[in-house]
Amino acid sequence: MQKAPELQDVASDQQIASPHIAITIDRDAAYRLGLSLSAVDQTLYDAFGQRQITTIYTSSHQYKLILEVQPQFQNDPTALSRIYLATPTGNRVPLSAVARFTNKVEPLTVNHQGQFPSVTLSFNVAPGHSLGQAVERIQAIQQQLHTPITLQGTFQGTAQEFQRSLVSMPVLVAAAILVVYIVLGVLYESYIHPITILSALPSAGVGALIMLMLLGYDLTVIAIIGIILLIGIVKKNAIMMIDFALEAERSEGKSSLDAIHEACLLRFRPIMMTTMAALFGGLPIALGFGAGSELRRPLGIAIVGGLLVSQALTLYTTPVIYLYLDRLSGWMRRRRHQPPRTGGEVAAE
Repeated sequence: MQKAPELQDVASDQQIASPHIAITIDRDAAYRLGLSLSAVDQTLYDAFGQRQITTIYTSSHQYKLILEVQPQFQNDPTALSRIYLATPTGNRVPLSAVARFTNKVEPLTVNHQGQFPSVTLSFNVAPGHSLGQAVERIQAIQQQLHTPITLQGTFQGTAQEFQRSLVSMPVLVAAAILVVYIVLGVLYESYIHPITILSALPSAGVGALIMLMLLGYDLTVIAIIGIILLIGIVKKNAIMMIDFALEAERSEGKSSLDAIHEACLLRFRPIMMTTMAALFGGLPIALGFGAGSELRRPLGIAIVGGLLVSQALTLYTTPVIYLYLDRLSGWMRRRRHQPPRTGGEVAAE
């Protein structure tokens, strides 16, 4: 991980350079002397564990009496050979008679996540790289190492939230589009016209992605939020035109071609005014500087890019899609109301 260009400041909380003395009990020897493992453990704890054995009470104070070896022996490894164990018969047996002492280098602490021992590897993202690239690089390193199935790696902190957002973001976008479709379907009492309005969303998404790529920004969570905001901003162009066209068809009896043509002419200025208002409202976020501006800038860039591309395309594509879907709707109505042919009629033909 330290050699990966996407990562920097790689560190670990595993401190394995701590010298320890491992005490290995000879169970057979302890059994012959009548000593149990708990007796050996209790004796070691009495010496080095600061066991409270009683409390001395006076008229105004109380003192806790702690049993331990003297301080000069606490840091001396040879003090283990001076510890004696009491057998059930009352004899004293040195600890070295039933145990072996081995010098080892062990971890200073053993951290756990749940009930499993764990090691935390922390890192920062190198300049010029995104968190997504860093996560992919770490996953590739884990696959290259061919780690056993008993070793499991999970992300925590910002990387974990990034993975969660990637999993839930497609569902969130699909739910937002579905809600918009339902609301528009209820408003226009049609299954077809909401599709015409939502047809402006792909151009907005493409514009946001192109602008992010041109300015060297990645598709971060903040940029995805900007794309979600475009769903509510961009569709107003088609709503202005289609709402006027449907009203002209229903009240004035005009054809779909004449209605959408008049809607494009009369609604052009309001569409441009609302788009410019939203565009200039997003420019301070896209061009802003100061504390935290690098976090908000992809949001403004996505909004500005989506509005520019969608404004240039939807003025031409929305009337065409409206006409084609209107013809499709009429054809479906004719098919629905056409009476079925009987066998006699087929024979007569």
